Amino acid sequence: MSRPSVDITDAPTPVYRQIADQLRDHVAAGRLAAGERLPPIRALAQELGVHRDTVALAYDALAEDGLVESTVGRGTFVRERSAPSPEPTQRPFAAVLTNPVERLLAFERTRTRVPLREGVVPLHALVPDPALYPIQEFRRAFNRVVNEGGPELFLYGGPQGYGELRRVLAARFADADLSVDADDLVLCHGASQGISLAVRLFAEPGDAIAVETPTYHNTLGTLYALGMRPEPIFMDSEGPDLDSLERALARPEVKAFYTIPSFHNPLGTTAGLARRRGVLEVASRCGKPVIEDAFEMDLRYTGRRVPALYALDESGLVVHLFSFSKSLFPGVRVGSVCARGRLVEALLALKHATDLSDAMPIQAALAAFIEGGHYDRHLGRLRKVLRSRAAALREALAEHMPEGARWTEPEGGYQVWVDLPGDVDTRDLLPEAERAGVLFAPGAQFMPDGRASSGLRLTVAQPDEEAIRRGVAALGQVIRDHADRMPRRRANAVHI
Repeated sequence: MSRPSVDITDAPTPVYRQIADQLRDHVAAGRLAAGERLPPIRALAQELGVHRDTVALAYDALAEDGLVESTVGRGTFVRERSAPSPEPTQRPFAAVLTNPVERLLAFERTRTRVPLREGVVPLHALVPDPALYPIQEFRRAFNRVVNEGGPELFLYGGPQGYGELRRVLAARFADADLSVDADDLVLCHGASQGISLAVRLFAEPGDAIAVETPTYHNTLGTLYALGMRPEPIFMDSEGPDLDSLERALARPEVKAFYTIPSFHNPLGTTAGLARRRGVLEVASRCGKPVIEDAFEMDLRYTGRRVPALYALDESGLVVHLFSFSKSLFPGVRVGSVCARGRLVEALLALKHATDLSDAMPIQAALAAFIEGGHYDRHLGRLRKVLRSRAAALREALAEHMPEGARWTEPEGGYQVWVDLPGDVDTRDLLPEAERAGVLFAPGAQFMPDGRASSGLRLTVAQPDEEAIRRGVAALGQVIRDHADRMPRRRANAVHI
């Protein structure tokens, strides 16, 4: 029997669902018989011109429906159909999800997830090392504000957040040359909620947001969930390419530009002053706002500070995001959105419609923690650790990476981008790396179009210096072993 064909169309249905639906129809019609083997994932992906993860998602969907079963080393086979059961008196509810949610699910399924087992070096993690959390100091601050605050602290607060924390933050921002009034700040649940609020100020379903390529993968998920799409902006060693940015922002459907100018995630790079001014000039000419994600602004450990876009902005173009998740600990879930004029009123309306209020006891404790000098002392310790770990990572990369590999040398934050030579999709390296005792974040998960990448992100968030050296040594061996098995051609690279 010849194998039934599968075709990909331009329909809005996710590609993996198109594949699954067609195979499901072939099984129902008997064109794929019980016991018949489906094409190998890699072979079908090559035939259709899609990534193998897309085909794997389709096969997973069929397996969840009980139509196929997979056996390691043998393949995926159509299952024997059991005798039909009696028609139920009440049919089970079948949820019909919206297109944005379906697209978000497809995006989430393509993320590489490998369980962290004991002994594996987590060079993929962007969660601060719990051993560095100032828990005792924060607990004392929390107990004090609860004892002094009384029941009022546990009522709903206003959507703008705890007033004293906004005043404390405004003073800190002033020290960083950001002229900010407490009334310009809207507190939120980390930078993640800030991103969602900011993009909804300017865009609606069907619109596009310009994003750097590569970029923070949770921002991509946010856009998909809101029915928006990312518009890729090329990057070079100085930051976003201005010609690429101007072409994108000149288009009416592209409503704003999301950027991480300092300690970029995943690249680790910092845009220079000239490039930052260029971004603002392009945005001003095109009449489009800029969303500045400064999630690691407190984590500079070397070099000279570069003014934030918000500090350079004279036109009210920039919305500035900040978070304590990486500089303190993620469980505090406190960040801020800084804007001017009518944008603050709009942010408050969106915030109130989203969640009514923040957790006032946590925000009050954070304000007391900062005012007591504990946050600055913690930052001093953390920056020293990051400087040492970053040096260990640079030394290990120089020793163990193959010839032709390149990497960024950040001045702060946790992340470093490594670009490998040859035609390699770094997703292919991950299973072998995990077996060798190290994890990394493959570059494809940061690409707006999900394309293969020869890059990968490493972080110094959790492993100490000895673990960093051990992990990079293991990764270097995995890369060399893989290169020995593969032809040498150049893959999609981010030039750093």
